[in-house]
Amino acid sequence: MGILDSLENNPALRSALGQLGAAVLPAVLNEVVGSNNQGGLSAIVAKLQQSGFGEQVKSWLGNGQNLPISADQLRAVLGNDTVRQLAARYNIPVDQLGQILAQELPKAVDQASPEGHLPHTA
Repeated sequence: MGILDSLENNPALRSALGQLGAAVLPAVLNEVVGSNNQGGLSAIVAKLQQSGFGEQVKSWLGNGQNLPISADQLRAVLGNDTVRQLAARYNIPVDQLGQILAQELPKAVDQASPEGHLPHTA
């Protein structure tokens, strides 16, 4: 069982995912990776690399298992205010939203980089 599998089996995370519903999770991710505030997926990846998370990003861009990032680490890079605003907008506890973003952002980067790098429009 991989690290992401264990996150998916986390009761708090499952509860938060249940609260989000299938339609809301993409909206939250779209706001994080597509917002002018964050500069899109490429800008977030660059922020993560500059913040010392290059190995994680490299694993997300490459083939194979994605290395994890914690909710606290991601919140530090994205900014507490951004995460709090998203949590308030979608009525999700900040801690649960952080866990969801920490689980889903690596997947989003992985899916957006089938060739091992992000397209210029990401």
